[in-house]
Amino acid sequence: MPPVSEYEDPSDRRFHAQPNACPDCGPRLWLEDGQGNVLPPDAGRDVIETTARLLREGQIVAIKGIGGIHLACDAGNDAAVSRLRSRKQRYAKALALMAADIAMIKSYARISPAEAALLQDRAAPIVVLQAAGKRLAADIAPGQVTLGFMLPYTPLHHLLMQALDAPIVLTSGNRSEEPQVIRNADARARLTDIADCFLLHDRDIVNRLDDSVVRVADGQARLLRRARGYAPQPLRLPKGFDERISLLAMGGELKNSFCLVKEGRAIVSQHMGNLGEPATFADYRQALQLYQALYDVSPAIIAIDAHPDYLCSQLGKRLADENNLELVRVQHHHAHIASCMAEHGRELTSPRVLGIALDGLGYGENGELWGGEFLLADYFGSKRVARFQPVPLLGGNKAARQPWRNTLSYLLSLPDAQQLFERYANLPIIEYLKSKPLSVLQTLFDRGLNSPPASSAGRLFDAVAAALGICREEVYFEGQATMELEALAAGEMQQQKRHAYGCSTIDNTLVWAPLWYSLLEDLQKGVDAAVVSARFHHGLAKAVSAMAVRLCEAWQTDTVVLGGGVFQNRLLLEQTSLLLREHPLTVLSPRHFPANDGGLSLGQAVIAMASRHSGAQHAPE
Repeated sequence: MPPVSEYEDPSDRRFHAQPNACPDCGPRLWLEDGQGNVLPPDAGRDVIETTARLLREGQIVAIKGIGGIHLACDAGNDAAVSRLRSRKQRYAKALALMAADIAMIKSYARISPAEAALLQDRAAPIVVLQAAGKRLAADIAPGQVTLGFMLPYTPLHHLLMQALDAPIVLTSGNRSEEPQVIRNADARARLTDIADCFLLHDRDIVNRLDDSVVRVADGQARLLRRARGYAPQPLRLPKGFDERISLLAMGGELKNSFCLVKEGRAIVSQHMGNLGEPATFADYRQALQLYQALYDVSPAIIAIDAHPDYLCSQLGKRLADENNLELVRVQHHHAHIASCMAEHGRELTSPRVLGIALDGLGYGENGELWGGEFLLADYFGSKRVARFQPVPLLGGNKAARQPWRNTLSYLLSLPDAQQLFERYANLPIIEYLKSKPLSVLQTLFDRGLNSPPASSAGRLFDAVAAALGICREEVYFEGQATMELEALAAGEMQQQKRHAYGCSTIDNTLVWAPLWYSLLEDLQKGVDAAVVSARFHHGLAKAVSAMAVRLCEAWQTDTVVLGGGVFQNRLLLEQTSLLLREHPLTVLSPRHFPANDGGLSLGQAVIAMASRHSGAQHAPE
């Protein structure tokens, strides 16, 4: 047994070496069943080898790691994967995979040199790869043409994968939308009806950390979820920001992260998740306290999203009131653009840019709902100079969960809607919509009852997806319809370059009527859904880039900044960026912080800091 002094003397190099342990008093690892009974290892084997046997036999095993507890099963076993989905209540979202090495992954996916480097990076993220080769269970990534693989990143995972000859599912140990379990007692209480057995250890997990997710798009690695391995690595703020300012930015409601600023560094937390889930919001509040203690930050300013109903905004306002702190409300889409500007190192007084913010929904000016915006922006302010056509969200929040409502709203927005319903009466989407209470929905549409208008790019994707039969009735997670529409188009993008759907422009508003006329006509002709999806992607990229080029000329700027979760669509990001560079324009897009709301807090932070500077008069007029 090592001398106790090694653990008590900070000057000893072994003081911080947590692996320093012995078999008698060091960390213990054991296997137990669903009733909490310790299971003896197989004869002549250890618990890790026994766990490998259980996985090969189709059992679901809860495995405690360093950032949380995962649920594992054999990725090639259809019955085990389906059982895991059913028990976890995760019916559609892709499941993460772990493989022993690059050679194993290459049997199931294509890997570029850049992707191989990411897989082997010390951060060990989940890397989204093109599926190819051997078959895995059908329910691994339904509706997708990609797989999310990671390599072992702890000794336990290395030993486990050495005992297996095929990949395993390794997904967060939780029920859908809940935070990942980190404590043994919680695992027994919350995962017993999901896992058949538990591989646990006695080292406490203090800070919950999900696995990070990365994808290579437009030639660069881009974080889709920033957590283990990347957070909370600080970002040095660009030149011009006052290093004396301390600040807390609360982030957004979905895919939340928060940001602390101290001494010119922005410390963005790991991915927290959907704060509408009570357990996640409790975890968020706990993480706030932990980070403020770890980094010794006493903020003078609190920045919040302008949406009054966001729980994090309400908490931020309460903290500001209770501690007599300055409160800064930040417009959602301005924050998306500022976040990207900050990570690319644009100085405080840099010339304004044209920001294109495409997402689901965000709180705009005068209580409007935005989501397809062109902003003339710098850190000090933003001015909307163009937008997507607003259409009513039939049923309010229901429109975010039921894509058919968005299809109907777009069709009702066409001047000859009734004639179109008759002309295309035999199309499946029209037959489906006619099964709904159209007279009631028409009244909601006409009178604006529980149907606020929204210029949302995300809802446009949902509408097109439903028209093609994708997630028509309901989505199980945010962005599902968009992701499946992207996957459908991937194989047809090159062939459909010259067949982009059209768009008209009225008073700097992109109006999608030409797109819908072409789309319905193609469906009537029996054009394959993959072709239709590719034409939609090309049409959207062409319309967005053409508007951006015109605005850059009008406002004399040569830099376009992309932001918002819709730009996590690889096809749209790459095609839009290509068209913009042809003019040529400088294109900045998120890399180190997610384009979605996971990067929102960084944008809130730099905008709030800019409000403290005398350069505030530089805001666009």
